Amino acid sequence: MSNSRTPFVDRFGPDAADIEIDSDAPAIFGQLAARGSVRKFRSDPVPYPTLRRLCALALSAPTKSDLQQRDIIIVDEPSLKSEITAPLTEGPLGQKWLADVPTLLVFCGNNRRQRRIHTLRAVPFANDHLDAFFNAAVDAGVALSAFVIAAEAEGLGVCPVSAVRNHADTLSRLLKLPDHVFPVAGLAVGYPAETPRISMRLPLSMTVHRNAFEEDGLDTAIEAYDRRREAAQPYAAQRYVREFGRAESYGWSEDKARQYAHPERADFGAYVKRIGFKLD
Repeated sequence: MSNSRTPFVDRFGPDAADIEIDSDAPAIFGQLAARGSVRKFRSDPVPYPTLRRLCALALSAPTKSDLQQRDIIIVDEPSLKSEITAPLTEGPLGQKWLADVPTLLVFCGNNRRQRRIHTLRAVPFANDHLDAFFNAAVDAGVALSAFVIAAEAEGLGVCPVSAVRNHADTLSRLLKLPDHVFPVAGLAVGYPAETPRISMRLPLSMTVHRNAFEEDGLDTAIEAYDRRREAAQPYAAQRYVREFGRAESYGWSEDKARQYAHPERADFGAYVKRIGFKLD
């Protein structure tokens, strides 16, 4: 998990050396500091009552203006789960591990209930613009984060799956999502078959700001992060070698530049409009 005096050094590098977790700190601090995503699970399923309890904990998280615009769909029926995950495992960049996920949750933004309330109360819906979509998406993201924390405290392993949005229309059909309800992310859930490693992150000096945003020294910090990460957690494969060649040094920034050199989910905006949202 971590060989440093504090796992923050492993994750963020030397500029986090001043951050410590006291011995009497809440256990959740250590859990969050050392957490990592799990992509290899034992075959035994997570009991439905456990999942339902974790959903209740997740939905106890904050929600914008008490609008409660998030839903969670538990996918534990094997054939349905296979239909959803099969296209996500295909191709050279397919996520093969998804084929063996015991349970998949889909976190959805739901602006439909709010619109129904306006019909029931005969009050105009005056916020039919980008914020309606944005608020529901953020609500779902907040609930997903809370589920992750609760599930890992339960001893489960999880890994968010943004790739469910690659096939938003198909997913909507399979899960019978109506207009104004949309997938934000999937979450693989199960009992871990291995201890996850700490994912290295950009230094806090680049991502935590005080009083105002600043990015002085960003390029230098990215280069240092690339070197640190390549030494400790090298990528198993390089993206799009045929197009970009094989880099002698392949760090985080090279990987992310190559990733976003190709369109991802370019049709998602059109999908969101088809299900009734205005993005003005």
